[in-house]
Amino acid sequence: MALSAESRSVTIPSPGALIVVALGGNAISSPASRGTTDEARAHLALALRGVVTLIERGYRIVLTHGNGPQVGDILQRMELARAHVPALTLDLCGAQSQGQLGYLIEQELRAALRARGITPVPDVATIVTQVVVDPADPKFQRPSKPIGPLLPQARAAALQAAGIPTIEVEPGSWRRVVASPRPLRILQLPAIEMLVRQGVLVVACGGGGVPVVEGTDGTLRGIEGVIDKDLASALLATQLRASMLAILTDVPKVLLDYRTTKALELTRLTAGDARNLLEHDYFPPGSMGPKVQAAVEFVEATGCHAVITSLEHAADLTDPRIGTHILAGARRHDE
Repeated sequence: MALSAESRSVTIPSPGALIVVALGGNAISSPASRGTTDEARAHLALALRGVVTLIERGYRIVLTHGNGPQVGDILQRMELARAHVPALTLDLCGAQSQGQLGYLIEQELRAALRARGITPVPDVATIVTQVVVDPADPKFQRPSKPIGPLLPQARAAALQAAGIPTIEVEPGSWRRVVASPRPLRILQLPAIEMLVRQGVLVVACGGGGVPVVEGTDGTLRGIEGVIDKDLASALLATQLRASMLAILTDVPKVLLDYRTTKALELTRLTAGDARNLLEHDYFPPGSMGPKVQAAVEFVEATGCHAVITSLEHAADLTDPRIGTHILAGARRHDE
């Protein structure tokens, strides 16, 4: 497939522009870590180096982040303590993780800015974000997002009897599954906009935000589900009129034919060609697919561009040779 943006130049936002940076879950923990606070701080200190460099160069930053491992830990603690204390609903688990991770990000970011000699140190604020979803979203009829710890069959059967869906992820081991509805509206957008205008570094939409549904009278209630962090980040970047959406993950560029001998690194793509590749299942739905989808939606909505790269290259987001840049433009081929 010919990719129509490979020879197209990339217009990089100038200092002063707003960039929404989505940190992947590996920014805070790794599969080998035990999930301690000290480990989380160490991971964040490394992950935020590039972000601090962008701030040092004059870019305005809004941070989003994943929360999968942290919500998994909360659910594990609830599972171990279920005979002694009432369980929290999933929306409360999401809100708790947003506050917990935002607190750590604020402290590590302030420390990194101070160590870099940036004065005065900008204010950093975490917004526990609620995101409106449609209760009729078809994803609620087909929950498929695994969450929480591995469970034995007996415990999975008890959850199923209580109306909580589970799936067998490996022989004899089960996990809860929930829906992943599409984000429609960010409730705290006016507050985020106000803080950004005042020069505050905002941390928002942690874990995709807490999914809520809105009643006809305006009342809100949380709903069991997990919003994709990258799709929520794209929505936030669009509504903030950001100049760039940067999705930081664990690979330096998007790959075609990932994990094969034919793997091909992509440097530039039009949104049209990227959507074509998505429609033909070139990107796995459980890994790169949602990131490319989020980038495409942001580019199509704004005409700006998005970049997907690794945490290690965060400082180089404005280098057109680094990462995969997705630009405005139609598809060349429908293959």
